[in-house]
Amino acid sequence: MALLAHFMSGPSITDSGPWAMFFALVIGHAVADFALQGKFLAIRKNRHIKSIDYIGDSPGSLWVYCLTAHSLVHAGAVWVVTGSAVFAFAEFVVHWLIDFVKCEKWTNFHQDQALHILSKAVYVAIVVWG
Repeated sequence: MALLAHFMSGPSITDSGPWAMFFALVIGHAVADFALQGKFLAIRKNRHIKSIDYIGDSPGSLWVYCLTAHSLVHAGAVWVVTGSAVFAFAEFVVHWLIDFVKCEKWTNFHQDQALHILSKAVYVAIVVWG
């Protein structure tokens, strides 16, 4: 616990420079989008996938809960890195919309990831240039 307290009391990532903050946000994105998402959310956040095909009797609106939960994980990662509830809320909304658009097949996987990384760059730009 002493080691954790040491790191928590040190300078924030926003004090470490824009590249460090951007790198931390991209790491947070990778952890949230790949390591933490899991098959359940990855499949069921898409409204075009019939939930009954995967988990039996479930509400047709399950996709909304799954996409929202996934976006909240991303919001949490942004909040941890930036310390900003405003950026966390922005991430929640932006991530939800980007993933919804991907599930609608209006974008592909590469465009989806590029938009997510671009959103992180925008957060850093706002911190740097305010």
